Amino acid sequence: MTQSDAAAKADGCELAGLPTEALRAFRDRERARYEAIKVRATPFNLARGKPATEQVALADGLLTAVTTPEQCWAEDGNDCRNYYGSPQGLIEARRLFAPMLGAPPEQVLVANNSSLALMHDALVYALLTGARDGAVPWRDQHRPIRFLCPSPGYDRHFQICEQYAIEMIPVRLTGAGPDMDEVERLAADPAVKGMWCVPKYSNPTAETYSPETVARLARMTAADDFRLFWDNAYAVHHLSDTPDRLDNVLEACAAGGNPDRALVFGSTSKITFAQAGLGLLAASAANMRWFVSRQSTRTIGADKLNQMRHVRFLRDEAGIAAHMDRQRRLLEPKFAAVQEVFKTRLGGTGVAVWTQPRGGYFVSLDVLDACAQRVVALAKAAGIEMVPAGRTFPYGRDPRDRNIRIAPSFPPAEEVRAAAEALATCVLVAAAERLLADRGINA
Repeated sequence: MTQSDAAAKADGCELAGLPTEALRAFRDRERARYEAIKVRATPFNLARGKPATEQVALADGLLTAVTTPEQCWAEDGNDCRNYYGSPQGLIEARRLFAPMLGAPPEQVLVANNSSLALMHDALVYALLTGARDGAVPWRDQHRPIRFLCPSPGYDRHFQICEQYAIEMIPVRLTGAGPDMDEVERLAADPAVKGMWCVPKYSNPTAETYSPETVARLARMTAADDFRLFWDNAYAVHHLSDTPDRLDNVLEACAAGGNPDRALVFGSTSKITFAQAGLGLLAASAANMRWFVSRQSTRTIGADKLNQMRHVRFLRDEAGIAAHMDRQRRLLEPKFAAVQEVFKTRLGGTGVAVWTQPRGGYFVSLDVLDACAQRVVALAKAAGIEMVPAGRTFPYGRDPRDRNIRIAPSFPPAEEVRAAAEALATCVLVAAAERLLADRGINA
């Protein structure tokens, strides 16, 4: 068998098991394929979970949901165009999103875009004034303050901690949430004050926390001012007919004897208009009083007209579900394209594994150790915009340099397929180079 014959047979085979000459021929073939991709230099963006224009357009009804003065009046008789009302937002809006957040309307707050701003504010309030009324501020208790960070995770969570010099401790994800043995061991340290969680269709791994995980987080031993920052960003963002079920963390915490442990966040950023939506918070009654008392010094109130637009457009829980089903029909072909390409190009090679999400916005790709940065660099040179390798870990440091987050939502499906094909080639080039380098062959 010639080297080219051996290389041709390498697709679908474990690359690590190839003879050196066959592996070298495979690398050369994939490099040639890569160079052809670079020549075309077609720009693709797989960097951020940005809704496509077609998805945003599904919510264009918001633009005409409130068009007359009569439509500006809330059910309590107040005028949404003026100062008024509860800093928690319109009762109509709180009632609309309460099922999505898993709390009664009186324990829901509806604010302006975005949920990230609410998370930031809650963390800063705890730092400066304590995590509950009468508590010692976090900043006055320990140096350093520590947060648990299931990883790979959402880089913007980690940036908040970096901004305020909060030490981050990565925790391994298992497919059903974080490694709870490790979480329970770490949370027993009173210096650990919080934990970031994307509990449903996690960013980027798309896993959903199991009932056991939720229960253990709710009842575990931790500081009495420890808080779960429960970023349920993808609560209604399904990609299958069998959506994942996530247990209600507020109910679990109450049952576990820690009713104030969780702060639940959500938004309409990937439901309606990405930067003209609503940020959402649900919490225990005590935590809601705590947050509102501090938020009231920051703002007189959120944009009630935008809240009214959302109420009139989405209507109720069934309206949200129907709207998200239309979103799903736009997203499914893009996620399917990634799966088909990866299965064809990377399946059986032994150099990559990837998630098959049932919801959310991302595919998580793990390549050979010490290869992710090389893959992303190759992709960038070929016109593919990716989140930098390592960004899904605290401090931007992936200890194994293997995880890559893929966001297929924004480009058209045919571009997603082409980008996935190009990215797969980058993975194979980097893997073949690494395997040859491990054999002492660097050319």
